[in-house]
Amino acid sequence: MPVGTQATVKGQTLDNLKAAGARVLLVNTYHLLLRPGADVLKSFGGIHSFMNWHGPVLSDSGGFQIFSLPRLREINEEGARFQSYVDGKSYLLSPESSIEMQKAIGSDIMMALDVCIPATAPYAQAQSAMEITHDWAQRSLRARGDSDQALFGIVQGACHADLRIVSAEFSSSLPFDGLAIGGLAVGETHRERCDVTALVTERLPESLPRYLMGVGTPIDILESVHRGVDMFDCIIPSQLARRGVAFTSRGKLQMRRSVHKFSQEPLDTRCDCRSCQQHSRGYIHHLIKCDEVLGWHLLGVHNMTFYQRLMSEMRQSILADDFLSYYETKRSELTRGDEDNPVRRPQKSFKTSKPTRLGDYEIHTSAQGFSSIRQISSGEIMHSVNAPDDEANRLYVEQSCLAARLLEQESERTELVIWDVGLGAAFNAMAVIHCFESSLAKPGALVRRLRLVSFEWDFDPLLLALRYPSRFPHLRHGAPCHILENGKWKHDSKLLRWELHKGDFRDFIESANAPDVIFYDPFSSKTDNALWTTQIFSRMVKRGGPKSKELYTYSASTAVRGALLAAGFFVAQGIGTGPKSDTTVAFTSVNGSQDHPLSPRLLGQSWLMRWRRSDAKFPTTMREQDKSHFERLIETHPQFSGNL
Repeated sequence: MPVGTQATVKGQTLDNLKAAGARVLLVNTYHLLLRPGADVLKSFGGIHSFMNWHGPVLSDSGGFQIFSLPRLREINEEGARFQSYVDGKSYLLSPESSIEMQKAIGSDIMMALDVCIPATAPYAQAQSAMEITHDWAQRSLRARGDSDQALFGIVQGACHADLRIVSAEFSSSLPFDGLAIGGLAVGETHRERCDVTALVTERLPESLPRYLMGVGTPIDILESVHRGVDMFDCIIPSQLARRGVAFTSRGKLQMRRSVHKFSQEPLDTRCDCRSCQQHSRGYIHHLIKCDEVLGWHLLGVHNMTFYQRLMSEMRQSILADDFLSYYETKRSELTRGDEDNPVRRPQKSFKTSKPTRLGDYEIHTSAQGFSSIRQISSGEIMHSVNAPDDEANRLYVEQSCLAARLLEQESERTELVIWDVGLGAAFNAMAVIHCFESSLAKPGALVRRLRLVSFEWDFDPLLLALRYPSRFPHLRHGAPCHILENGKWKHDSKLLRWELHKGDFRDFIESANAPDVIFYDPFSSKTDNALWTTQIFSRMVKRGGPKSKELYTYSASTAVRGALLAAGFFVAQGIGTGPKSDTTVAFTSVNGSQDHPLSPRLLGQSWLMRWRRSDAKFPTTMREQDKSHFERLIETHPQFSGNL
């Protein structure tokens, strides 16, 4: 279903959509409520007359849009109160008002209002959102009354299998006309998305349509149909067209690349859309490079056609009882990219540029276009999957609730100490500084003192990144150069001090200021195993005596979590990032997880059982004679006693 959020699919006419093969359009209750409003839609007799589309229309309830405005809304059992981005007016979107608005829209399919949260949300948050969604589902059904519009329910539960099962069974028990899978494509990995989809569809009635909301890429759709899904919506065909991306039978093409400059081929020789019939890749490349609207319009026409043809082919293969064969063939085709489509480019002389290597490090540019630093000898890439500054914010700054800690009134006289272990290219350190400066800029804010202590033995990654500020915009600040020159930097407010210790982190554990929070981001235990031992973690637990400490790290390996537990940490599941379904949060206090604003879930008996069976349960450097003691420390850890 092409997404016509505000009663229009961006950059496309209805004739284009019909020609592409679109059967159903999606509109959004939240946006249409704010503009043009229920009165206008009622005066036109509904959405079909308003936009002159006489095919079916599905109206989303607005739950995802509310989720997308975390700073402008408040959600409770009553509904979601939010501030309009149009005029600043306050609205309450409840199950009843959402259904009332969808009746004014006159859509053929309405959606029950749900609470959408990140797919990687902690268990307690996911359970609460699911329970509210279930209550809202029943209220939506009552609000529907005698309307002849279809109404779909929504299954929630993030990536927690038991919650998804409960939600699927509960939703299936209600008199809905179809069921949707919500809360995916919001942070989870492709594998997690596939697993959750399969888990849910297995428990939904075969007689009702299954709708996977907000998904996705062509390969996502193929994999989801393979797991039993019928309906999809996503902004990707038009959104990526605006970024110069075309989906073709030979894979995904980035039309900004100069390899297409001289190409007289169509986008796709197997496509009969107007863009492919009338224009060359070279011409579309030119339009995209010039930022001409026509360029992304033509790509949008083609992408819409590609998506509808993909759906049509899948329907035909299912009717012919040949879907499995089609799936196996199509799966490899849909994962191809430009690198699999060589294009002749004219010979050209290039100017020399600054070297992109320094010592044992080089700049690595991802397929998504962001730059990271790669260690040549090990092949490890710092922040390799997500944009590095985004990952630093999500995994360390946001998960530690740093902004809230800086504004805690009762702590304003105490200094918050953060250890940044593994400075690298300073992604984590600068994320901390930017968070501090944002907090300080808030009107009337009383920000507590902050001491950031970084540890690094090799400054080449940071020196290399500083050569390319356009690729590493997080370094466009005076602090990084100053810290390299002087080993310390102080913010003008005198409330933030940044210290840098050069050398082996192990040499500074007892001498550096005792931490409150530890961002543990050295290379992996495979590359730097000396920093992932029980002994190192034990020294961190003891540093500062009984002072409560928290540790955040990207690693979720069994051996690392075991080493933390044996050292005396209480270990919890952290948020997922990139391909990792979860990361790790550790506390020195027995109540650390309960007192944390996000309440990360402590590892329980299921993890302990997996650890017992694991072939990698011990840190790689552990001596054979130490393993039995290590096992006793894990088995007798109070975390698994059942009393917490």
